[in-house]
Amino acid sequence: KQAEKAVHQKKEQSKTKCRKARRRHINLVAEFNRRQRKNIWLETHIWHAKRFHMVKKWGYCLGDSPTEKCYRACYRAMTNHCLLQDLSYYCCLELTGKENELLKQLARICSIDTGLTFEEACCLSGRFEGSLNLYQADRYPEDMLGPVTFIWKPRGGSENRQLWIWMHPALKQDILRELKSIFQCTEPQDIYIPEPVTTLIQEEEQMDVVLSLGKKRKKEDKEGERAVPVKKIIGDGTRDPFQSYSWISQTTGIVISDRTMEILRYRLIGPLSHSVLRETLKAASLQTV
Repeated sequence: KQAEKAVHQKKEQSKTKCRKARRRHINLVAEFNRRQRKNIWLETHIWHAKRFHMVKKWGYCLGDSPTEKCYRACYRAMTNHCLLQDLSYYCCLELTGKENELLKQLARICSIDTGLTFEEACCLSGRFEGSLNLYQADRYPEDMLGPVTFIWKPRGGSENRQLWIWMHPALKQDILRELKSIFQCTEPQDIYIPEPVTTLIQEEEQMDVVLSLGKKRKKEDKEGERAVPVKKIIGDGTRDPFQSYSWISQTTGIVISDRTMEILRYRLIGPLSHSVLRETLKAASLQTV
C-alpha cells in the first residue's frame, strides 16, 4: 500500500520560484521595497552592497568596509584623480522666512568666538558653504548640540530667504527640537499619509493580465509600454512616516521643513573633482517669460 501510494502521490510544487522568476524586474522592485521598510537604502545601495560589508545604523543601510583591499586605489584616486562618497544619509533641515528674523534667532544657538556664523558675508550671499557648532539657545559654551554645515539660497527679488542645514542623523532630533523651540514652530503644516504597501503576490497579480486565449502578458500603461512600479520611500531613517515633516510659526512666519532623503548629497575629493563636475553637469538654457 505504501509503494502504491508513493507512485500515485502527486509531487508537491515547490513554494520558492525559480531564479528566473525571482530575478524579474517587477519582482526585484517589490522585493527591494519590502526590504527597505525598516532600514532605508541610499540611491547607491546596490553598487555598495556588491562591494562593501553593509551595516544598519541610524535607520539606514550603509557601506562600512570594502570586501577587497582597495585602500591603495582610494588613496590614488584622492591624490591623483577623483573619489566620490555618498553622504545622502545626512539629514537636511530647510528654514524659510525673513532674513532678519532667521539671523536674529540663529544667533542664539551659535557664537562668533568659535569662528564663522550664519551672518558671514561670503556664506550669506549663497556662494559658499559654511560650517559651525550649534549650542542650545543662549547656553554657549555649554550644552553643545553638534557640528553642522549650512548653505543659503542666493538672494532673489523677495525678502524671504531659504537656508539648508545639514547634520549627522544622530544629531537631527536634538537640533530639530531646538530650532522649533527658538522659532516657536509648533503647528505642523504638512503630514504625509503613506499609501498601503502591496505585497509581492499582489503586485504580480496586478501585473499579469489573463487573456481569453489563456496566455499572459505584462500589463501596459497608457503609452503602450510595460508598466514598472515606481520605488516609493516612505519617510526616512530618522522620521516615522506618520509624523509631520513641516512646521510653521504663527508669530514669526518661519517654516521648518525636513528635507531628509529628498536632496542627495555627494562629496568629491581629488584634484580632478572640478573636471568631473564640468563633464557631468550641463548648463540649462535660461527661458524668460
